Amino acid sequence: MLRLLRLLLLLLLLPPPGSSEPPGLAPLVPGAPPQAPDLLYADGLRAYAAGAWAPAVALLREALRSQAALGRARRDCGASCAAEPSAALPAQLLRAPEPDSGPGVWEPLLLRAALRRAECLTQCSARRLGPGGAARFRVGSTFRDAFRRREPYNYLQRAYYQLKKLDLAAATAHTFFVANPTHLQMREDMAKYRRMSGVRPQSFRDLETPPHWAAYDYGLELLERQEAELALPRLEEALQGSLTQMESCRSNCEGPEEQEEVEEEEEGARSQRGLYEAIAGHWIRVLQCRQRCVADIATRPGRSFPVHDFLPSQLRHLHEAHAQVGNLTKAMENVLSVLLFYPEDEAAKKALAQYQAQLGEPRPGLGPREDIQRFILRSLGEKRQLYYAMEHLGTSFKDPDPWTPEALIPEALRQKLREDQEKRPWDHEPPQPKPLTYWKDVLLLEGVTLTQDARQLNGSERAVLDGLLTPAECGVLLQLAKEAAGAGARSGYRGRRSPHTPHEHFEGLTVLKAAQLARAGIVGSQGAKLLLEVSERVRTLTQAYFSPERPLHLSFTHLVCRSAIEGEQEQRMDLSHPVHADNCVLDPDTGECWREPPAYTYRDYSGLLYLNDDFQGGDLFFTQPNALTVTAQVRPRCGRLVAFSSGGENPHGVWAVTRGRRCALALWHTWAPEHREQEWTEAKELLQESEEEEEEEEEEIPSRNPSPEPPNQKLQRVQDKTGKPPRVREEL
Repeated sequence: MLRLLRLLLLLLLLPPPGSSEPPGLAPLVPGAPPQAPDLLYADGLRAYAAGAWAPAVALLREALRSQAALGRARRDCGASCAAEPSAALPAQLLRAPEPDSGPGVWEPLLLRAALRRAECLTQCSARRLGPGGAARFRVGSTFRDAFRRREPYNYLQRAYYQLKKLDLAAATAHTFFVANPTHLQMREDMAKYRRMSGVRPQSFRDLETPPHWAAYDYGLELLERQEAELALPRLEEALQGSLTQMESCRSNCEGPEEQEEVEEEEEGARSQRGLYEAIAGHWIRVLQCRQRCVADIATRPGRSFPVHDFLPSQLRHLHEAHAQVGNLTKAMENVLSVLLFYPEDEAAKKALAQYQAQLGEPRPGLGPREDIQRFILRSLGEKRQLYYAMEHLGTSFKDPDPWTPEALIPEALRQKLREDQEKRPWDHEPPQPKPLTYWKDVLLLEGVTLTQDARQLNGSERAVLDGLLTPAECGVLLQLAKEAAGAGARSGYRGRRSPHTPHEHFEGLTVLKAAQLARAGIVGSQGAKLLLEVSERVRTLTQAYFSPERPLHLSFTHLVCRSAIEGEQEQRMDLSHPVHADNCVLDPDTGECWREPPAYTYRDYSGLLYLNDDFQGGDLFFTQPNALTVTAQVRPRCGRLVAFSSGGENPHGVWAVTRGRRCALALWHTWAPEHREQEWTEAKELLQESEEEEEEEEEEIPSRNPSPEPPNQKLQRVQDKTGKPPRVREEL
């Protein structure tokens, strides 16, 4: 009921038809407290899957707004509570422990400060977020990963396109693309938006990237054009934005989500800890997270490596720009700040001497920037504690900063850390990502072409690619299926008739069964090897197109042939395969798709690679969640791959095969390595063993009894040798 009321409320808040949409993703209800972003996101995806574009936009926007509001509330409460004298940690607690500190001296100070800080944060959170505070909004790692990858914007761009809001569709597409630059499907979408007459160039704006990056890039561009006076405000904005983003990142380190995964992993060990061990472990994780913020703010969206020495490099640009416009006081302030990071930096010392000579008289009150002093003092204090924990508690810490003074590091750790310092990837030129044209040229080479993308298929996460198989390869796989069926070998389904219709025969062959038959000499080894090779070819291409940043694993591979039964096709009303989704149970009445057993919930992407087209019927089709309204249809042909995400956004079925025999390779992929297809590995090993045995037999003297063993006996021996009985798998 609450979810329905939320949906109705957001529908009322949508702008009326014809009204102008505010730029970007403005809050739907200014000043309203945030709602649970994970529930909003889930509701938004359900509305999207149902084709309710306006509610989907409202819910997804509100999820983004609420997530941002939660971050701001946590940051603001953390800053205000840290400023309260009674809640501040005593200065002596921020240093590494002294060996001669008296027992029990610090305990009352620590506990009093911790209790007061907790009270302050609880009260502030309740004022900002309502009763219960931040505890009501704790979300899981899956949700956080989705927002980190900007997945809501992928759905938003499609929904905006359906609502004919092309400017916002282009903006949300661009926002997703910035963080996922190797996503080929979005690249195709971006190219189409640029060709649309109703989309303006300024529509391609990033709605998520922290503003310090835009100021930083523009400031450097102005410096290159020798326009230092114009560059200075931008460079200063970039530095202040970087420090602000740093504070936001650090505040997130104190949230419950940051500790969630580590605590789950260490549940057993933590149960054996005492009070102080648990406090120390939690505090060390907070400090480690805070130190990682340096690299986080220096890493552009969509990049794997941070900009080298990000903060010191900004200070170098600032002091050079101030010197160019004649503001030597500011130039000295910034170069002195550089020397806080690198006291022996020759270029900075030379610039400082030059500025002092030009000023002519000493300036006793002139020193480094206060914001940089605070940053360095705080960072060094945290590093001391982390290195102490490394030395005495056996914890780990990878220092993100090349400027850390060696004297701060305990002598026992210096050699090891020096070796790690030399291996740090961002101390060298980071590998440049391949251009998008490279991915298309390499992965879609050898005649593979993108025939239809998601928009042409009227959906999302769908694609049709042609040319994955040559006619000769299709013939080899068709012959493999024919030989296996002729030998009576069946795998994947029980019974001769299809499990989905009484009007068709079904033949299924797994990769392991094909390898066993090849080992027994019942089918040709060429077909079994090609079956393995082609399945990997499909997996590689599916990952490159849909999931370039996250590896996919094959979870099941099935060579499937459906044959129409003669005399049973007249007035036939059923389907060859009813409408379904591959990783959830589809409920056409409500449009819901429940990701729970008996569905194969671990499947993330599906693929159908067709081998022939000499039959009637048998086209694949996609529908809306009601399982009735067909949104797209694909005709099989040799070498054609239809790939799509496995969830409720892609309900699909197969029209009845009314004449002939339709063969295809069905593949399912998963992000979960624990669900990778073990039979694929077993099949590969079995075929390799066969090759080795054949090579050995060629070197041996021919046997006195050249007659081959009967196929059925030989097959049984192969199965016994593997140590596993023949498996029968039934697929939805």
